[in-house]
Amino acid sequence: MDYNFQSFGICVRKIVLLIYRRNRKMKVFDAHAHIYPAAVAEKAVTSLGKFYDFTPDGRGTTDDYIESSVAAGCEGFLILGVATNARQTPAVNDFIADFIGESRNNGFDAYGFMGINQDIPDIESEVKRSMEKGLCGVKIHPDIQQVDPLDPRLYRLYEILQQLNLPICFHVGDVRPRYRYSEPGKIAKVAKDFPKLRICAAHFGGYSVFEEGRNVLSGLGNVWVDCSSSLWLITPEYAHELIIAFGPDRVMFGTDYPVKYCDDELKRFAELPLAAEERDDILWNNAHKYILGE
Repeated sequence: MDYNFQSFGICVRKIVLLIYRRNRKMKVFDAHAHIYPAAVAEKAVTSLGKFYDFTPDGRGTTDDYIESSVAAGCEGFLILGVATNARQTPAVNDFIADFIGESRNNGFDAYGFMGINQDIPDIESEVKRSMEKGLCGVKIHPDIQQVDPLDPRLYRLYEILQQLNLPICFHVGDVRPRYRYSEPGKIAKVAKDFPKLRICAAHFGGYSVFEEGRNVLSGLGNVWVDCSSSLWLITPEYAHELIIAFGPDRVMFGTDYPVKYCDDELKRFAELPLAAEERDDILWNNAHKYILGE
């Protein structure tokens, strides 16, 4: 464990959380975030920026994420692992599991999804090992992992997750000349082939192809979406259209940290013309229903 909650004063952080819980009407849950060990965080964030041709706002470290989350009044979060190769998969999952355990001990409503690389020799064993460490779902980034969601190796993963009642989150919507792994239509086929598998199609189901995501993914009974890496790309009016299309009970708030900080995304979210109940669902309730299957 490279993170150190003491480095910014754990007692102060607990007091801040308590104040927010007493005085803030809205509870905030970040349903899409990534963190990295301090030794590789700068490199990881730089690589992410090069891959997408933008500069992430965050540093990618655990301390930076916790500090910024507390400052924004965020009480809970879902950390998503991405396993870019088979060799690093167990280490990625151990790091996230340790962070989630420490975060829960310090007052956060924290959950973690394991990264599963398609090339690991025994997918089922790694899923169950990571479950025992406290992780409760899987994240797949088809473009970074360079794997088609319809790959037979991933279909075996979906079977396992459906049997174990664990959810999965896909990065969706990179439709560029170099990759077409994460087309929304492929995620729609997975959803139809595994109707009991709870799926989050991240970024409104279509980062860079929002309309395509809406057309093929809305209305599927086992699909949720999050609004991470979306609100800064589209107008509030269009974001509201997407929320209505998918259903306010199927949309989750997320930052895609280190891409954006929670406080900035909450300011963008506040611009959306939503009823109080819809805000509560998107900011808190929907994520728990998706993660826990409630």
